[in-house]
Amino acid sequence: MHWLYLFVAGLFEISWAVGLKFSHGFTQIIPSVLTVLGMIASFYFLALALKNLPLGTAYAIWTGIGTIGTVIFGIILFKEQVSAIRLFCIALIVCGITGLKLLTN
Repeated sequence: MHWLYLFVAGLFEISWAVGLKFSHGFTQIIPSVLTVLGMIASFYFLALALKNLPLGTAYAIWTGIGTIGTVIFGIILFKEQVSAIRLFCIALIVCGITGLKLLTN
């Protein structure tokens, strides 16, 4: 269950990171409120996951999920640059997350 909590925390991290862009520096009320709620939910689920997972592993995976998700949403929603090297770097993050998961009970 702790891995599921960590995954959900990562999804909420993506939501608040994308929400920051839509909040325009917290000047837009609805996106700002949703962003803060996403932050709270993300930290809550991360805290639940940390009850049973090593800190370094959980934190690295949490930020990795967030990084991958925000890059994907940046490409889709905000037409950010797609390049072979950028995709390669994302693949390295996926490899790192997979390795950490496989090495942790």
